[in-house]
Amino acid sequence: MREILPEGLKRLADICPFPLYVVGGTCREYLTDLLPVRRDYDICAPALPEKFAAIAAECGFSVCSVYKNTGTVKLRLGCDEYEFASFRSDRYVRGEHVPAQIYFTDDILLDARRRDFTCNAVYYDICAGRFVDPLGGMADIRQKKVRTVAPAGKVFGEDGLRLMRLARMCGMLGFAPSGDCLEGARENAPLIRDISAERIFSELRAILLADEKYGVRYGHYLALCVLRDSGVLSFVLPELAAGDGMAQRPDFHDHDVLEHSLRCAKYAPRDIRFAALLHDVGKPYCYINTGRYHGHEVEGERITREIMARLKAPKKLAEVTARLVALHMYDLDCRARESKVRRVIAANHDIFGQLMELKQADYSACKDDLSVAPVVSKWRDIEARMVAEGVPFSARELAVRGDGLIAAGVPKERCGEVIKELLRECAVQPQLNTKERLTAAALNLISDKKGV
Repeated sequence: MREILPEGLKRLADICPFPLYVVGGTCREYLTDLLPVRRDYDICAPALPEKFAAIAAECGFSVCSVYKNTGTVKLRLGCDEYEFASFRSDRYVRGEHVPAQIYFTDDILLDARRRDFTCNAVYYDICAGRFVDPLGGMADIRQKKVRTVAPAGKVFGEDGLRLMRLARMCGMLGFAPSGDCLEGARENAPLIRDISAERIFSELRAILLADEKYGVRYGHYLALCVLRDSGVLSFVLPELAAGDGMAQRPDFHDHDVLEHSLRCAKYAPRDIRFAALLHDVGKPYCYINTGRYHGHEVEGERITREIMARLKAPKKLAEVTARLVALHMYDLDCRARESKVRRVIAANHDIFGQLMELKQADYSACKDDLSVAPVVSKWRDIEARMVAEGVPFSARELAVRGDGLIAAGVPKERCGEVIKELLRECAVQPQLNTKERLTAAALNLISDKKGV
């Protein structure tokens, strides 16, 4: 372990008059042979923050900040960043999620018990060159198990966000929660309602990328399953969780609505996982209200916008996600005429690649079939022909500009809708993309009493 640590950190440990420990992720990674190129380290010691910061500064570290109340110090040396924490014990008021009191201590056992999971409570004494394992975390790591450092009700009761962190840790590491841990999460799942929308969104985004940290295949799917099994999903995304147990046609689907949604996210690339997770979120609503799933993409777009607004997601992500949900069903059976498909492609060319990814993930999730979806083959062939034919996919690619249309007699207030209609027509007839033809077509459009 010592040989993988930065030289500067080892020098600092050598001059400290107290034992300096690496804790958490670095120890866990070493013990599981999961070794990314780490540039940030969590370190701790039985020392007050001011004393440690002074020693670190003497050793050449840049002291970025010192927080006396929490006993933390942020440091930097070269490209490496460090967060130091004094040994401490915390007292929480249930449901408040921040410590009501902090007590500094010399007892490493007390410091371990204020953490979340035993796999994050393994210490490495840098000078002594040995691991210190107060709570049996090393055995849990070997068994690929996530267990709480204290009774699960206490751990989750102190901070409800740990309910989502449990799911992320399991997915990121490929671990499974212990029985007591999962049961404690179920009992405390309602506490997630006390967590801010911003923190929930941030953790959900991390869950959807859980496979990337250590390359655990389908780790994000494992994390979503823990989120479901713990009951937390029912509070974070109740519209989605309502699909649990809702059967689908067995000739098309091997899974119920919720499991299909989780598997769609499983097979989706990182950039569309929100859309994959929510693509069928309209199905429970439609089934409850009509007894059918028909039109679920329309309701799904509406519900997706509501969810993304509730989670305070970035506006661009919310908009693209809602558009993808609205479009995911179009031409699923490959029966739409090419002219119609061309118009849809032209109108949504900015998200065409993501739409194909979603259609593929949706197809794969039906029966865990990773072969190319027929609709994806069809649409990609059509899009390739459109590109070869020189179809304009944006107003910039049209042979006429807005000011030219206005000069030709198109009312300024109607120019935007006229341009959209010209793009739709060029998708089917790319030969229209000349200044003269487009101008004539635009004038015909405004002379039509029905308008555009």
